[in-house]
Amino acid sequence: MYNILTLNKIAACGLDQLDKAKYAITDDQNFDADGIILRSFAMHDMELPKSLKAVARAGAGTNNIPIDKCTEKGVVVFNTPGANANAVKELVLAGLFLASRDVVGGINWAATLTGDDVAKQVEKGKSNFAGCEIQGKTLGVIGLGAIGILVANAARHLGMNVIGYDPYLSVDAAWRMSSHIEKATTLDDIYAKSDYITIHVPLTPDTKYMINADAINNMKDGVRILNYARGELVNNDDIKKALDSGKVSCYVVDFPNAETINYKGIIAIPHLGASTEESEDNCAIMAAHEIADFLETGNILNSVNLPNCSLPVNGNGRITIIHKNVPDMLAQFTKIFSDGGINISDIINKSKKDIAYTIINTDDMITNELIDKVNAVEGVVRVRVIK
Repeated sequence: MYNILTLNKIAACGLDQLDKAKYAITDDQNFDADGIILRSFAMHDMELPKSLKAVARAGAGTNNIPIDKCTEKGVVVFNTPGANANAVKELVLAGLFLASRDVVGGINWAATLTGDDVAKQVEKGKSNFAGCEIQGKTLGVIGLGAIGILVANAARHLGMNVIGYDPYLSVDAAWRMSSHIEKATTLDDIYAKSDYITIHVPLTPDTKYMINADAINNMKDGVRILNYARGELVNNDDIKKALDSGKVSCYVVDFPNAETINYKGIIAIPHLGASTEESEDNCAIMAAHEIADFLETGNILNSVNLPNCSLPVNGNGRITIIHKNVPDMLAQFTKIFSDGGINISDIINKSKKDIAYTIINTDDMITNELIDKVNAVEGVVRVRVIK
């Protein structure tokens, strides 16, 4: 029996993926949890139970999870890339229209009208809210992951010219991207050519405040910027100065804070990117599958701190090892198995930066003595016996 702790309300259709004969689910933090499923709950001040083996974020962002601490303790952290991509894409498209036509200002103004001549007032005042069309304009998409690809393709179908930039473009993403989308080789290509720029990259030390005064200076006059990724990707002081000067016409952000609300030229959306019934269901289902597959088989897919690694389950024994990515580890493991008279039928090893993961199937049952010896190898973080 595996114990699963939920730190937010998780869609029932996701939790229903977990076999009740194998899983006990609770929201009691005093639980000795094997796995945690959450959305936006901040875990940084939380004491991680020693029993914890995996955390699954029902969503893409993992800034609310202490990833370094989890890695040190051998806890695998998952997210659900792509599960909410369509929901975000649709709101980005709405942002394109809101940035082009002053729909928000017009609605707010219309709500103030009174009297019997409202229709006349509308005809007289509507010119104050005129805008431009997106057809024929150029959209620069920074980050061509699950969301960026959908946005780029959809914008192309709406008649926009689209330029995409992603130095880490995957083969799978390239296959899904329209051949009509121009591939930029540098961010400056995006800045110089784009009438609209939308950002779809994770927040890292390298990307924090990537949209700053220097970047904005390289953009076209009157550019419109959309940020549905993370608020800290854009320097708020710099964007407000650019709005005041007219360099930037509009900034649409899905992460409002005290600096961005009620500011002329900023459309602050209350973090609605993934807030659809379908998205929440998709994320919950995907998170449940990821955590169940790992707990039951040791296979890893969509981890942010360990490599993707999977091996079919067979044989009489199966052991997984989280360890430092240093030389001679596999040689030490295989020697321990050989010296113990245990035959290895299958083995796979994958690494991600400083951490590595090994799955071993054996023809023989795995003994406690062997587990102790593997645990004793310098650089081993965590050992699990699946069967």
